[in-house]
Amino acid sequence: MVGLGTWQLGADWGDVDDKEALSVLEAAAEAGVTFFDTADVYGDGRSEGTIASFLRGRPDLHVLVATKMGRRVEQIPENYVLDNFRAWNDRSRRNLGVDRIDLVQLHCPPTPVYSSDAVFDALDTLVEEERVAAYGVSVETCAEALTAIARPNVASVQIILNPFRMKPLYEVLPAARAAGVGIIARVPLASGLLSGKYTRDTVFAANDHRTFNRHGEAFDQGETFSGVDYGTGVEAAAEFAALAPEGYTPAQLALRWIIEQDGVTTVIPGARNPEQARANAAAAKLPPLPPETFTAIRELYDRRIKDQVESRW
Repeated sequence: MVGLGTWQLGADWGDVDDKEALSVLEAAAEAGVTFFDTADVYGDGRSEGTIASFLRGRPDLHVLVATKMGRRVEQIPENYVLDNFRAWNDRSRRNLGVDRIDLVQLHCPPTPVYSSDAVFDALDTLVEEERVAAYGVSVETCAEALTAIARPNVASVQIILNPFRMKPLYEVLPAARAAGVGIIARVPLASGLLSGKYTRDTVFAANDHRTFNRHGEAFDQGETFSGVDYGTGVEAAAEFAALAPEGYTPAQLALRWIIEQDGVTTVIPGARNPEQARANAAAAKLPPLPPETFTAIRELYDRRIKDQVESRW
């Protein structure tokens, strides 16, 4: 299914005012979206609060809300302890206006965290205390994903997966299927590259991560354009756009490609306006892609993208 990622509604994608943010949530819900993904660090709680405001006004909706925790402190394993988890959880529950969060995810923590028994014991405690219904992890690398999937109570793994980031198809998705772990595919449009709308001359706002994090200056480089060099990405995206079947936009082609991967539970494109939210949701209702389209996308990836990303993530 197509969910909604709400990083754009909090920060790091230029400015989105409160009215527009609520309009995005409304458009997504009206288009059938029932999964919102957020994080305590998106706008330092703004995204969580915006979701809460929207859902208070729509008690008729049944939306699963997933948030993430752990990026508001120094990124060292020693910070991933039960007392901090409770404090972060308390803040998110206040922001979201709920007693129990549907799904909480560790937000791309330091790699050793995924191997810590104490960390997962602490997450189990959050479930036992009925603070959260379930927990998962968000990861940067396939190796981290496989480590998390081996944990017995991990409900979901959120990982970058798109036509410019195919490595998870090889081992992560099969392992998740075997373990009954959900896969949440994030950065599905490679930070907008796969929409086909950008050129080498496109200028992004100063407070947009596509300006300030191209080389990993603020957080993992893979979160921005999926780690692909911008110039290469623009050229490859133009080729990708030409592969869209009739009736598909390039963005919908990317989303449909993800939806059809065996093992994907949901894909969470973001949206800056209601039109984007509606178009993204519509990808779930498009016809299946023909086999030759999958073949052409794979050829493009192998030729232009694979060598840039697979060794790192």
